[in-house]
Amino acid sequence: MDGKLLPADTYIVVNKTILTLEDRKKITMLYQPIIGHNAVSLYFTLIDDLEKREFMSSELTHHHLVSTMQLKLNDIIIAREKLEAVGLLKTYVKEENVNNYVYLLYSPLSVSDFFAHPILSVVLYNNLGKKEFDKLINYFKVPKINLKDYKDITASFSSVFTITSGNIMIDNDNVIKKNIGTINVDEKIDFDLLISSIPKSLINEKCFTDETKNLINSLAFTYNIDDLNMQGLVRNSLNEKGLIDKNALIESARNFYEFDNAGKLPTLIYSKQPDYLKSPAGDNSKRAKMIYTFENVTPYDYLRSKYKTGEPTLRELQIIEDLMVKLKMKPGVVNVLISYVLKVNNNKFTRAYVETVASQWCRLNIETVEDAMAVAEKEHKKIKKLTEKKSSSKNAVKTKEELPAWFGEKIEKKEITKEEQEELDNLLRDF
Repeated sequence: MDGKLLPADTYIVVNKTILTLEDRKKITMLYQPIIGHNAVSLYFTLIDDLEKREFMSSELTHHHLVSTMQLKLNDIIIAREKLEAVGLLKTYVKEENVNNYVYLLYSPLSVSDFFAHPILSVVLYNNLGKKEFDKLINYFKVPKINLKDYKDITASFSSVFTITSGNIMIDNDNVIKKNIGTINVDEKIDFDLLISSIPKSLINEKCFTDETKNLINSLAFTYNIDDLNMQGLVRNSLNEKGLIDKNALIESARNFYEFDNAGKLPTLIYSKQPDYLKSPAGDNSKRAKMIYTFENVTPYDYLRSKYKTGEPTLRELQIIEDLMVKLKMKPGVVNVLISYVLKVNNNKFTRAYVETVASQWCRLNIETVEDAMAVAEKEHKKIKKLTEKKSSSKNAVKTKEELPAWFGEKIEKKEITKEEQEELDNLLRDF
């Protein structure tokens, strides 16, 4: 849908909460290091669109946003999705000749809830570093006052007021109140499997509440914990009442991740191909379905699909993270690269090989799946051309010069076999 968003499409802003000066501080100090400046700028721009009406704006066009923010419409879409992901915005659309959008604004989490959140707090710590993170903690701390020698003389309501009869009907259904959006994470844990793996004698019937399940699922997402490892962490976090000690579970999950990642903590990346870089819908060809797959799965899930058993190694996952964080490669392009490298490199996903290919694609400014497949096909044709010329020794040196360095060394070692030739012929056909 977002791939069709046009400047002429209209929107209205609805304020679903009460925003305070303190909320603005929380958004810039706590949320901005996670979602970035553009997303925060969009949030405040939508607030300004409310003007003096406070609760609902007049109808505006997305051209207004482009002009006001001086951003491309595609960048505004990404900023909007980041706000949605962290619970600051909800979006609805009515599809017509000119599409109509409704943007619902929500308050940020309270400071205590933010720092207790299993995803946001961890990512903020990792993005800022310990020194800056500790500064934030100290900024929001409430000074402690020793009231040991003081007496509480606060008046009660009943000691001040008396209730009398009245005939006023009170309707407060639509009265504005402080609303906080939710952060939704797709279910990663099989709770039927998790619960059945723990003896009933060890758990209380109130052990797995919706709140607890949400925590477990969020921790699994944040620290990339599978069902089997989560079972062990949950069992070790049970207290004597058969309930999960949430603080113990959070600490165990964090320690589990740090142990496998040399003390590093996870960060967040925009993990799927942005809609504005996707191909138009409607094509049902095999190639179109392949493109759709590359565009709509995360690189982690795509690499995992290449394993008949087991999971990608932490080293492989770190390579993917570096491609997306350090080289700023788009997720769909990373998927094509994964498929391509595994195909030409005998199913080996090694850092040196991957980064050599990736650096070339970055210099070519490859951002779409179709462009990535096209450059891979071009390199495939060069390999095929090389194999045809290998029979003539006088052309061998010349051919090597025509190839990128990351192909030359491997092919020079030996003559290509019939099986390898067939594999090259099918390289981009079946990915």
